[in-house]
Amino acid sequence: MSKGEALRDHTAAAIVDSAAAIMAERGGAVSMNEIASAAGVSRATLYRYFPHREALLHTMVTTSIEELAARIADADVRGIPVEQAIARLVRGFIAVGSKYIALSSGGYERTDEHPDADALLTEPVRELFRRGIADNSLRADLAPELLTDLLSGLIKAALRMTADGRVGVEEAAAAVIAVFLDGTRR
Repeated sequence: MSKGEALRDHTAAAIVDSAAAIMAERGGAVSMNEIASAAGVSRATLYRYFPHREALLHTMVTTSIEELAARIADADVRGIPVEQAIARLVRGFIAVGSKYIALSSGGYERTDEHPDADALLTEPVRELFRRGIADNSLRADLAPELLTDLLSGLIKAALRMTADGRVGVEEAAAAVIAVFLDGTRR
């Protein structure tokens, strides 16, 4: 990668991070002007990287998927007990989800750019639940798909509470972990 390409990637990432931060703080209706200002770039620079708002949002969705996939990989869920793995995943999902909360509240969906998003994000969770059922650390009467949907619902509710300022990220993660594990332990 050339020095120019590295600078371009760094600038694009800084714009995406700034957009996520200001949108999480003030909502999805933040103007492109405000995003440029938060990123410390001119409007012209912002539009050079992202010719329109949808291009920026598309990149934010893609980046959020990549960050979640990296969190899952870093969690090393195969090498630790199921309960610890669930706790690591929940903390990662809530940390990334709270960063990109404006996307979920704005109804933005995954992009076609990541057709393997389910394999990256959902399948490791289901695999963990299958392992937990097999080793008797999780209830056998709840299918991995159901457990995945239930955990997802708890995480979404926790993200809404963090966005509303009712709880912090750590408190939300702890609540999800406690409620989920208390209801699913064998």
